[in-house]
Formats: sequence, C-alpha cells, structure tokens
Amino acid sequence: MIEAILAWASEHRDQALWLVPLLAFMETCVGVGLFVPSLMLVIVCSVFYANDWANLWLMAGMALVGSSLGDHVGYYVGRALGPKVEETRLVQRHINKWRRTENLVRRYGPWAIFIGRFIPAIRSLVPAMVGITDFPRWRYTPLDLAACSLWALGLVAIVRGAHEVFLP
Repeated sequence: MIEAILAWASEHRDQALWLVPLLAFMETCVGVGLFVPSLMLVIVCSVFYANDWANLWLMAGMALVGSSLGDHVGYYVGRALGPKVEETRLVQRHINKWRRTENLVRRYGPWAIFIGRFIPAIRSLVPAMVGITDFPRWRYTPLDLAACSLWALGLVAIVRGAHEVFLP
C-alpha cells in the first residue's frame, strides 16, 4: 500500500503534501486509526524530506493539524455516544485495546492525552475515551494541541534522524 501512495505522490507532487495531514488524521481518528499504521506517515514524510519535495517543519505543522483534527473527531464521538461506543462491533473486535485505553484514562486523567498520543496501538482510542468521561472541552483542546505539538516534534526528530543515518 505504501508503494502505491508513494507512486501517486511522485506523479502528483503539487498535491502530495496533503497526504501528510490526511495520514495524520487517519491514524488518529477513532476507528480508522486502528487500521492505519503510524509508520505510513513517517515513511511518507521521510521520502518527501529525502527527495526535497517538502519542508520538514511544514510537514510537521500539517501533521499536527491533521492529528489534532482526528483527535477531536474521536473526542466528540466519545462525548456524543458516551458508553454506547463500547457496544459497537468495531470496539468489541478491539476490546483489549479499548480496556487498556480505559485503564490509562482512569489512572492518569489529563496526562492520558499526552501518554496516549505516543502509544500507536491506542492512539486513536484515547480521545474517544476522554470524551466519554465528560472531560471539559475547554481543557481538552489546549492539552491535545500541546500533546500533538510534542508528537510533531518527535516526527521531525525521527525523520531527520533517519535521514542522517541513512543518507549522511
């Protein structure tokens, strides 16, 4: 799949940069994120950076926006559906991840927003779980933006580090 994405990006370089926020959104959006590996975004950003197709900091900013939008979709789904989310077939198929996420949110509260952002297996579930707990909206957005900012800096470090290791 990644080969097809990169082939498309190579043919459509003027539009390819929009893959960055799209992939960031998809990997963090509740439900979708269970099927979109975070490695796809890292690979796409690495290829774009190595081929000088895009500025690394611009990609990090676009990834930050895409990931925060995905988180907010999950948060508002959690607020809207509440505990009914757990009864969905999708969550039932991934009930172990759901339980891990629930334990994380109960144990660490607001810190779960930061912790969950860096655990790919549950990244897309944390915002929904936080929304289910009726965590205040006015507190969620700044915490999520801060967590996504740290995550975007991590993306920069990974992409730049890989570039220096593999293309010195």
